[in-house]
Amino acid sequence: MPKHATSGLHRLTRTHKLSVAGVAAAGAAALVFAVVPGADADQAKSQATAVENVKPVAFAAVGTAAKAQQATITKQADDSAAKGKAEAAAKKAAAEKAAAKAKAAARAKAVAAAKAEKAHQAKQAASRSAVRAAIPAAAPKPAAKPVAKPAAKTYPDNLDGWIRESLDVMAKKGIPGSYNGIHRNIIRESSGNPMAINLWDINAKNGIPSKGLLQVIDPTFKTWHVEGTSWNIYDPVANITAACNYAADKYGSMDNVNSAY
Repeated sequence: MPKHATSGLHRLTRTHKLSVAGVAAAGAAALVFAVVPGADADQAKSQATAVENVKPVAFAAVGTAAKAQQATITKQADDSAAKGKAEAAAKKAAAEKAAAKAKAAARAKAVAAAKAEKAHQAKQAASRSAVRAAIPAAAPKPAAKPVAKPAAKTYPDNLDGWIRESLDVMAKKGIPGSYNGIHRNIIRESSGNPMAINLWDINAKNGIPSKGLLQVIDPTFKTWHVEGTSWNIYDPVANITAACNYAADKYGSMDNVNSAY
């Protein structure tokens, strides 16, 4: 017989062994009954009854053990599933708790940062205020003293004054001439009389007599009149400056005039 034919017997459970024992007992009883046909009928009946009583007990034991084992397996499976659910719930709760804790920490960190920034700004503002307070206010500038205008220059109302005033006007306008050159020509032309007029020379015959200190005719006076002086040909200063302006253009300066011009 091959070795594997009986190799599975050692794996029979206690329930299986009881079942096999019951079957064997029943078989033995039947064998006794068959071998001893002349035995007492009551004895045979008693043995048969014993066999019948053995079988139910053996199979009932097998069913009960199987049910108990199945209940144990089911309970173990239920316990394992419940344990898995509990572990998953615990992990989920731990994760949610950790997330809430991290969120709270981040919020607290943001609040602390905002508070620190606000304190820093307040400190800087206080520092700027202190610096501004430490800087002395600029002293007010003293009021500018009014500049006194030089008094208007005055000239005597005579030949000397007329020549000097004319020279100041000529200097501003860039007209050349000297006191001596002007004085010399005035004495020759009019003897210093601002109202002098020539009624006998060629200009007079032509209707434009020579007038004033330097004997200027009207067309010449109008052409060479110097701005800022009177338009009256008999005005001493106006007459001198117009005559000198004309002489500067024609002779270079009144200093170069030594006769009628």
